[in-house]
Amino acid sequence: MTEISDLRDGMRKIDVEAVVSEISETREVNLRTGETARVAEATISNQSGEIKLSLWNDDIEKVTRGSTVRVSNGYTNSFRGEVKLNVGKYGKLEVA
Repeated sequence: MTEISDLRDGMRKIDVEAVVSEISETREVNLRTGETARVAEATISNQSGEIKLSLWNDDIEKVTRGSTVRVSNGYTNSFRGEVKLNVGKYGKLEVA
């Protein structure tokens, strides 16, 4: 398991377990493919720190405030100067 405090922009193959403290409103975005998708951000934290986790489409309904989530094979990127955790195509989001 990776500690949230150790996460930096551009990291890959991240495994993190944390508790959801907040979830943003869901919004629709236009993808490069011309399709639309739903996206929300969950703030997750453990004893080492907190980070925003991007949730897409069906993953949004899986997560509630106070639930423990485990991200396997996730990655980080930076958007508007803030490092965020992503599940991505090859990652997995599990709710305990």
